[in-house]
Amino acid sequence: MNKFWKVTAMTPLAHKIVRLIEQTGPLRISDYFALCLADPDHGYYHSREPFGRSGDFITAPEVSQLFGEMIGIHLVNAWRAQGAPSQVRIVEIGPGRGTLMSDALRVIARIAPELHAGASVHMVETSERLRNVQRQTLVRDKERISWHASFEDVPDGFTLMVANELFDAVPIRQFVKTPEGFSERVVGIDATGSLAFGLGPGDFDPTLLPVEETRVPDGEVFELSPARSAIMQTVAAKIVRDGGTALVIDYGHLITGFGDTLQAIYRHEYDPPLARPGEADLTSHVDFQALAEAALAVGAHVHRPLSQGEFLVGLGIVERAGALGSGRDALTQAAIRDAVNRLAGEGEGRMGALFKVLAISGAPVKITPFEHQAT
Repeated sequence: MNKFWKVTAMTPLAHKIVRLIEQTGPLRISDYFALCLADPDHGYYHSREPFGRSGDFITAPEVSQLFGEMIGIHLVNAWRAQGAPSQVRIVEIGPGRGTLMSDALRVIARIAPELHAGASVHMVETSERLRNVQRQTLVRDKERISWHASFEDVPDGFTLMVANELFDAVPIRQFVKTPEGFSERVVGIDATGSLAFGLGPGDFDPTLLPVEETRVPDGEVFELSPARSAIMQTVAAKIVRDGGTALVIDYGHLITGFGDTLQAIYRHEYDPPLARPGEADLTSHVDFQALAEAALAVGAHVHRPLSQGEFLVGLGIVERAGALGSGRDALTQAAIRDAVNRLAGEGEGRMGALFKVLAISGAPVKITPFEHQAT
């Protein structure tokens, strides 16, 4: 008999999930995760505007133009390091409002006009609502942009890809250590008819653990995301085949470990993951070691992962901020400094240490700011 713990209130999607569980049994965390974000009737990305101060969270491109500008500099560095090919596909997966791409293209046009002239831009986006927002943001470059439902639809050719805060929204599975071994965490229904966490049987492979199973204390949570690894392998296989570099930026950890990182965000505050299915963003921390191993498995060259702070400072965000603030009023200069601190600094409310950056290339190549320690 599964044991279920306390839960919360009922949204339209919660009612739908309860009916599904009554018909088919408890759901894996990965299935609950997918329904919360992508259900065609009540899924978060189909029913809400997540971005910005009026939404539930603010991504780095919305904090300041400086972030997208640094991405543009990175794309130029990667392009030049690989011989500056004439035909390039610039790709973003999960492009949000299109802000990052807009800022990156503006910088590319200024510092590498030949790349800007020869590049086609490809936005991988499944939401028609967000595509319309992106069209408005990128109206100046609309003639060169194509939209695709999946990365596999991007045309062959040398590729420079960016994925900012993509993998945190890809479902995970969770396994909990019990005296009998690892059991899979599931979502079921408690005695009141509400959604509740519980434990069910799990097809867990203990060889996936970073330490021996006997050394793991009872109650510890281990997370896996086969879907994330599959996406990474698809991206890496194209990069190896066609040449280029892919950049992944997300919050997470560099080394595979333990811990329950499933979290919901509602109106810029943390929320219980079962409280508002379909109305709160559901995410978890990204295991960058697992992503790197997935890329290595298909022959990609993996650069040393960096913190977002290291990455942005290495690309010159401090110098660019100084130039951007030169001659401006004191209030504007303070806002620019605050943005740099939020993007590259450490501590609560800052992204510099929490967010990590992983770059992979089709062949061994040195790219600033990874070059001094590329492997």
